[in-house]
Amino acid sequence: HKAIMDEGVLDPESTVLAIFPSPMMYAGPTEVQWHAKARMSTGATFYIVGRDPAGMPHPDPPKRDIYEPTHGGKVLGMAPGLTQLEIIPFKVAAYDMKAKAMAFFDPHRKEDFDFISGTRMRGLARSGELPPDGFMAPKAWTVLANYYQSLTAK
Repeated sequence: HKAIMDEGVLDPESTVLAIFPSPMMYAGPTEVQWHAKARMSTGATFYIVGRDPAGMPHPDPPKRDIYEPTHGGKVLGMAPGLTQLEIIPFKVAAYDMKAKAMAFFDPHRKEDFDFISGTRMRGLARSGELPPDGFMAPKAWTVLANYYQSLTAK
């Protein structure tokens, strides 16, 4: 986190780095409500709800999730006791190959976007390859790459 503040991605004067340890325990609607209410009780006034509430795969074929991508936001919109919490829906970001930067996905230009998954990113870091320019702050990439390369060295 310090690396991205050093790079100016986050303003050190207005950024608080804190850990809120809350492992995924329930999944689905209960999970999304727990995380929102827990943060609200610590003083949060807004909550960015992810596109998938702790992903629960459906047990029956075909392979799919039980909940649709916007289910978490819908649940929070109906949940009692959350009226003072602003619910902000998650927007999908991807690497914009034309702008050479991360950007919100534009479905009208879908061929211009590269969805670099966490698995792919970790693979690049482990192998010592660099991500595309603009994907991540260079100092932050160095921290990430050093970490994953240290795991393979053990």
